[in-house]
Amino acid sequence: MTSSIETVVPLDAASRPTRIRYRVVALTILLGMVTYLDRVCISTLAPNIMADLSLTKVQMSYIFSAFALSYALFGIPAAGWTDRIGTRKALAGIVAWWSAFTMATAAGINMLSIVVIRFLFGAGEAGAWPAVARTFSRWIPYRERGTVQGAFFVGAHLVGGLTPLLVMWLAAFLHWRTIFVVFGLLGFVWATVWYCWFRDDPAEHPQVNAAELAWIADHSEVDAARCEGGSSSCWRLLGNRNVAALCLMYLPNSFAFYFCITWLPAFLKEKHGLSAASLGIFAGLPLVLSVVADLLGGLTTDWAVRRFGPRLGRAGVGLASYLVAGTAMLLATLSAHPWIAASCVALGTAASMFTLGAAWSTCQDIGGRHTGVVSAAMNTAGQIGSIACPVLVIYIRDCAGWNAALLLIGGLFFLGAICWLFIDPRRRVLA
Repeated sequence: MTSSIETVVPLDAASRPTRIRYRVVALTILLGMVTYLDRVCISTLAPNIMADLSLTKVQMSYIFSAFALSYALFGIPAAGWTDRIGTRKALAGIVAWWSAFTMATAAGINMLSIVVIRFLFGAGEAGAWPAVARTFSRWIPYRERGTVQGAFFVGAHLVGGLTPLLVMWLAAFLHWRTIFVVFGLLGFVWATVWYCWFRDDPAEHPQVNAAELAWIADHSEVDAARCEGGSSSCWRLLGNRNVAALCLMYLPNSFAFYFCITWLPAFLKEKHGLSAASLGIFAGLPLVLSVVADLLGGLTTDWAVRRFGPRLGRAGVGLASYLVAGTAMLLATLSAHPWIAASCVALGTAASMFTLGAAWSTCQDIGGRHTGVVSAAMNTAGQIGSIACPVLVIYIRDCAGWNAALLLIGGLFFLGAICWLFIDPRRRVLA
């Protein structure tokens, strides 16, 4: 009797799936936190940098755009590189690279030097999120992808929203150069942990049991197609109607987000005269609200897919969210009360972030083994908005005022809503 019990217990334990995939998700969430910490801090430190280096607002806008330009240029090449070597090595190298240039920002002595440094910083970050999407396509079952993507953006936006307050607190007793060095060190810690613990294939991880492997395989939709035709085959993916619509759809999302992490503090101070204390709160409010929107958006798209199918579950959620985002931005221009206007901007930004679970899950749905390239294409196209935003907004502000800039953002959201009508997550891309 005793021996039979001793044999049954281990078998029963072995039949329960391990949950190593959630540890992978936790590590990627930490990655998202580090990316936003390093991205957002420069907008809060911009007044200190401008005063120290005698820079104008227009010159600072070019520094902001330098990151976005390289982020756009290197997204697809970085995704192709990741496909070749795997996300274990790729992400460790990517994070180490951008962390080095985060620290190097502290050595900037003029506009040109910081433009070059931030360009190289953006080249590193360009491959991070496509690599995360590829990781999820290998490790996360189809039915969990929207929720996991939402959780990933929760961590990123939570830190992004809190970064202005953290940076303002640190700036009280640390020089802006020292802050960049401290933030850069965090990335090296993450890269070391990731490289030592993570494996590209769940089957290669010593802590993943057969039950979890079966669960991932049974609840995933994996496309057997590969980029065996070479880079030209992968580039042909970009001519797919789904991919083209995804790319255009993502532009307003990136434009609005980049406004929040570059010129939102200036808008709140110049247009509405917010105090330093209120500025710290409302400058971070869009990303704080986005934390809730990220998670709810991921949960909603997964629920809607189960209830209504992938077309309404992904594209329907995205369309409705963009309509809310565009309306909120238009309302922000109609209010003279600073708190109401700031809240409308925050609500509009959060509504756009509600689409992230649907958007990045759609990349995995239609991309299959091409997920890295498809997600990189969408992210790269979105960065056109990021590149244009800092310079375009400041010129519009000089010519027509801050409200005109918000009207532009609202109009872009309505155009993005139209793009969702042409996206069908049921149609896989083939090289």
